[in-house]
Amino acid sequence: MGHEVIVVNAHEEPPGSWHAAVFLAGPTPRTPDVESWRPAALRELREQWRGDGRLVVFVPEHRHGVYDDYVGQVEWEERCLHLADEVLFYVPRDLATMPAFTTNVEWGVWHGSGRAVFGAPPEAPKNDYLLHYARKLGVPTATDLPGTVAAALERIGHGDLRVDGEREVPLLIWRTETFQRWYAAQRGAGNSLRGARVHWRFGLHWGLHVQVYVASEDRVKSNEMVIARPDISTVLLYRPAPALEDTLVVLVREFRSPATTSDGFVHELPGGAGPADPLERAVQEVAEETGLRLPAERLRPHGDRQVNATLSAHRAHLFSAEITEGEIALLRAAGPGGVAAESERTYVEIATFGEILRERLVDWGTVGMIAQVLRGAS
Repeated sequence: MGHEVIVVNAHEEPPGSWHAAVFLAGPTPRTPDVESWRPAALRELREQWRGDGRLVVFVPEHRHGVYDDYVGQVEWEERCLHLADEVLFYVPRDLATMPAFTTNVEWGVWHGSGRAVFGAPPEAPKNDYLLHYARKLGVPTATDLPGTVAAALERIGHGDLRVDGEREVPLLIWRTETFQRWYAAQRGAGNSLRGARVHWRFGLHWGLHVQVYVASEDRVKSNEMVIARPDISTVLLYRPAPALEDTLVVLVREFRSPATTSDGFVHELPGGAGPADPLERAVQEVAEETGLRLPAERLRPHGDRQVNATLSAHRAHLFSAEITEGEIALLRAAGPGGVAAESERTYVEIATFGEILRERLVDWGTVGMIAQVLRGAS
């Protein structure tokens, strides 16, 4: 396809596919005698774009300078802002000719989205507050138009081809392993994405409202959220007993804000999320949360599954290890564990499988993981 830049002006329909999309947010001239900054931005984008295919640029100015539909303009901008991979804010504010009041509101909506860049000439007034939040949230900034364009394109890179409903998934979500695995599963079932809207993002966690065409039912399901986080590694440490219900199981107790237990703590298997190989992560989490340092060879893999398939796309990689009486004694004497820098504090608990079931110590997902391992070990 080569390097291609397509301009979509206000009220115009976006194309059906692209590799990247940028929205040019900032003050718009209200009279013909005031020069817009956007033509210069388009020249910079054409000069700097080195992606593999089509870059779409949303320009919230009418191609012929006509503004006659305020509500339609607002709705077009909202739609295209959500379609953009990067919202390029450039604010050459002039209090007399381009006061940028609407830009202030748009910045308030998008500055924490993870897909905004901010530029402004040093002499432009009343930008200190906007710059403060750009710096606070790590938004890339620049003092001229070429630098602002470069900041946006650097994060885009070469882009990624998306078609139809896929266009509504911005690159910062599209490129995550969790999204790609979820979408590969949907496509493998013959389904396709008809629409999407990012509702929130927190680090590597995200929530996406999706519209999915369900091929086997020939319908579009549009009332669900896909929530994703990095995969977790979970480890069952246990000491077998003649009776299954007397098997000792190692749990960790930790305060977790979503808990609805009487003490506000969750009781779960040692484990956690991170970018490491699942087995490496399992070894690390056991050490951090229990103090027990086990070599990787002692951990048996049991595969991975979703934990809550009606809500979250992430998966749990389950491992287990049979431990000794001496290790049980060490664990009973262990003090608090966890990673203080990550506000994590864990306490080792040891209970029999029977106690876990009778006292409802763990959630249903954890019951299933324990049963999966102990059924094979019994």
